[in-house]
Amino acid sequence: MKTALLAAAAAVVACALPLSCEASGGQQGGVKLQRGAASWYGPGFHGRRTASGERFNAHAMTAAHRTLPFGTRVRVVNERTGRSVVVRINDRGPFHGGRIIDLAKAPAEALGIAGTAAVSLHSIN
Repeated sequence: MKTALLAAAAAVVACALPLSCEASGGQQGGVKLQRGAASWYGPGFHGRRTASGERFNAHAMTAAHRTLPFGTRVRVVNERTGRSVVVRINDRGPFHGGRIIDLAKAPAEALGIAGTAAVSLHSIN
């Protein structure tokens, strides 16, 4: 019983960290919203206005999504590495077939994404 409680507590603590909960055997938390390809954008857009009206900052933990409301926070999990980050939706896109989210440069780097990658999006509780 004590072992099971300790393992559950360790999984909860590990899931609070910014990296993946997969290695700990825990859950990512929240409901899986979508699964698909992620890309990143930034070099030509830094400083321009986003669809939400704020200025795009390639170094911020933000992203573009076609339908999620502006201000929504989602956990993005790199399906290959298990690494995850939390981003705030502040723009619309991506407008390339098959992609579900466009990440700013900072979250893409944190996830180890250089081009495109398979990701899942999870709601934040």
